[in-house]
Amino acid sequence: MAALRERFTDELKAAMKGGDKPRLATIRLIQAALKDRDIEARGAGKEPLSDDEILGVLQKMLKQRQESIAVYAQNNRPELAEAEQAEVAVIESFMPKQMDEDEVRAAIEKAVEATGAASMKDMGKVVAALRADYAGRMDFGKASALVKARLSA
Repeated sequence: MAALRERFTDELKAAMKGGDKPRLATIRLIQAALKDRDIEARGAGKEPLSDDEILGVLQKMLKQRQESIAVYAQNNRPELAEAEQAEVAVIESFMPKQMDEDEVRAAIEKAVEATGAASMKDMGKVVAALRADYAGRMDFGKASALVKARLSA
């Protein structure tokens, strides 16, 4: 069993004992998403998700909630935005520390050198290398723009 999965179980038990219903609900959402992905992987003959893949699922869940927060704020629904923000806080508690822009730029330079990327044609290789090494720690939307800028120069 992956370390993150054990942590989800431990946190679920703690939330149940502490009566923290919002945290409990969010952890159950995370576990349901992971179970769906495990079933999908099993159908394809793959192993259950690794910690890096779990971080990718959490990253996707964060992005979905942040998009929802923006929509709710735009439509003047602050109570719904607050509920989503509470879920974001719980999900982020399971994520490793996010890299700052200088760390991202350094990682991009390292990936460019490692892959031998020289032009925009190599952008996919660089982003794939970043995803392999920094899953869950880097915002790949922003990183892709930085990779593009680096390879265009």
